[in-house]
Amino acid sequence: MAEIHELSAVALRDALRSGELSARQAAAHFLDRIGTENPHLGAFITVTAEQALKDAAAADSRHCVAADDGDAALPPLHGMPTAFKDLTDVAGVVTTHGSAALEHKPAPADGALAAALKGAGVISLGKTQVPEFGLTAYSENRIAPPSRNPHALSRSSGGSSGGSAAAVAARLLPFAPGSDGGGSIRIPAAACGLVGLKPGRGLVPAGESTGDPARLVVAGPLARSAADAALLLDALVPPENAPQAAGRAPGQSAAPRASYLELARQDPPRLRIGVSLDSPWQAVFPVTPEREALDALAAGIRLLEAAGHETGDAAIRYDNRYPAAFTTAWTAGVGSARIAPQREALLTPLTRTFRRRAQQRSAAKLDEALGFLRQFERDTLAQYSAWDLVLSPALAQTPRPVGWFTGAAHGDGYWPAAEWATDADDDYRKQCEFAPWSSLVNVCGLPAISIPVHWTGGTPGSGVPMGIQLVGPRGSEGLLLQVAAQLGF
Repeated sequence: MAEIHELSAVALRDALRSGELSARQAAAHFLDRIGTENPHLGAFITVTAEQALKDAAAADSRHCVAADDGDAALPPLHGMPTAFKDLTDVAGVVTTHGSAALEHKPAPADGALAAALKGAGVISLGKTQVPEFGLTAYSENRIAPPSRNPHALSRSSGGSSGGSAAAVAARLLPFAPGSDGGGSIRIPAAACGLVGLKPGRGLVPAGESTGDPARLVVAGPLARSAADAALLLDALVPPENAPQAAGRAPGQSAAPRASYLELARQDPPRLRIGVSLDSPWQAVFPVTPEREALDALAAGIRLLEAAGHETGDAAIRYDNRYPAAFTTAWTAGVGSARIAPQREALLTPLTRTFRRRAQQRSAAKLDEALGFLRQFERDTLAQYSAWDLVLSPALAQTPRPVGWFTGAAHGDGYWPAAEWATDADDDYRKQCEFAPWSSLVNVCGLPAISIPVHWTGGTPGSGVPMGIQLVGPRGSEGLLLQVAAQLGF
């Protein structure tokens, strides 16, 4: 058998269920890799090795009991190692939210996401690096070293699920859940060369956010392949939301439930795919894709057309009021976060600035922004309906150097070793220019997937990865996974 960390998540799942590997073997192997690789990668804030090995031993005991009844008695992700981004409560473990301004106390209970995946059998190895309150497209904060890109350690792994993406890409985990409120799964997936799926609104009831009045945030998988992402998505989606299988037997009132893993193994139909570089941010920020982003888009078009799909230009018109409305909704939660006045100086400049503005904003102004975003959603859905899927680059720029957004002069780039720039608006502008096609998908509640179709060095594993984003209609998560698998990912 290959090294444990070289196995796909699906193959590891099978080995754990068959008893070829024990949960303790898998947990210990990945913990050893974390101990070796994390000091220079910065993917983890907290490693819970002792608890993970206890949980793995308990899983092995359940496997022995289940052996008498067949492995059907085991949970679907029996013994699978993973980790949770440090916005997610895990019982007995500190949730830092990436902030030096909060008191760091162990969580009294599992949050919804951790409870769902623990119930499915996963073993948590720890908590991964996040930006403060998950607000940014890079995973750097003032409490721990920044999360670095495994393919180029001087570069960022993206955010806000950057630590989780770095861990999966470096094979410190077989897969990991992320959460996405404005691109926080797709951005780090693209930066680290992963498949990252943002499900549509309402499919997964376990998003994590500090206030979310626009219902932007949803949890989804980060994985090295579409099949591995589908395996994790099956555990995230409750049975009542699972997709229906194709067709139904005579006399059945409804088609049986399928799994996303089954769907990912099927070929998609021939699709009409609209290609667009239009962005709702271009009214206030220049959206100028780098050559590498355009190369990734061209590679994606070639792969899609070779698979039999039709592509064509899609001119999408976006209302220029979007940037102000989205920013109002996105930052509303940080304004109400419970932070002691004497600790506010420990916030990063961006968080402190947007918190102050949110507190000064009237409730009527927030309601106005939310009303506009609902109209934006209706207008955008109407335009997207002309196509089966809409294609863009995943990012407009290559993964940025660590410290590039904040202007930090480092070093490690975390408090107190570095002085962060005080211009929050410049930081925010850079993020919007870096990922100009991400947040509108959250506003519209649509599913979208990032697929790593290109490497700047010309061959897989050379240079840094660049990806495409495919956006589908509501309920198209299975279709997006099928397309990713069809393209070889």
